[in-house]
Amino acid sequence: MTKDLKIYAEEHDKRVLASKTFKRISEIYNLSNKRVLDIGCSTGSHMLRFGKDSVGITTNPKEVTLGKEIGRDLRLGNAERLSETLSTKENFDAIWCNNIFEHLLSPHAFLVNLKKFAHDDTLLILGTPMVPIFTSLMSFKKFRGALASAHVNFFNYNTYKYTVTYAGWKSDLMSPFISDNKIINSFFTPLSPHLYLIAKNNTSYKYHPKKLNEWDNDPLYQPLIEVMNQESQNTQP
Repeated sequence: MTKDLKIYAEEHDKRVLASKTFKRISEIYNLSNKRVLDIGCSTGSHMLRFGKDSVGITTNPKEVTLGKEIGRDLRLGNAERLSETLSTKENFDAIWCNNIFEHLLSPHAFLVNLKKFAHDDTLLILGTPMVPIFTSLMSFKKFRGALASAHVNFFNYNTYKYTVTYAGWKSDLMSPFISDNKIINSFFTPLSPHLYLIAKNNTSYKYHPKKLNEWDNDPLYQPLIEVMNQESQNTQP
């Protein structure tokens, strides 16, 4: 591990722990007592507020080496190929994905595949930059983060919610979590440049028969169908 990375990690730890928004979310959802999967974990700073046996996924091998040195379970892997890094026996109580959803090649497949590592009560916490409802706001620097050069997916309030819902997760709340006051959060939600979406694993979700017919015998889609079928079977008495 390079000295520069260690210094960066220490500084990043301080910034993350100083974040009132992250502290607020972790306390509301009791993340310190949950086994959390942190996808796109960087040096694993968010794991300082997560429970025992939490796991971080990163594409940077130096960060994995760092994790071994400082006692964080950081694993080398691609967010869209988690089965190559995790065992399906590794169910998590919560899945934390902050500032990664907009980078993915296939957000729908990503969300479906997360269910492989979830139990019935697993909580999904997504943090994603938003294209504002009032698109004229994009002329202000604060709102242009959604159009960063590395982003390949773009969401507004509604597309965010529906993308998650139709991948088998029940959207529970969208909020910027800028305050402890729910009314204040609700007021700013439509105007926020970054929203957290909290969702629960919808184990009864199934693809519509029309979609199944459309995908029938196509090997590209069979892994997704298998995940959904398994979910529906788990709910049967």
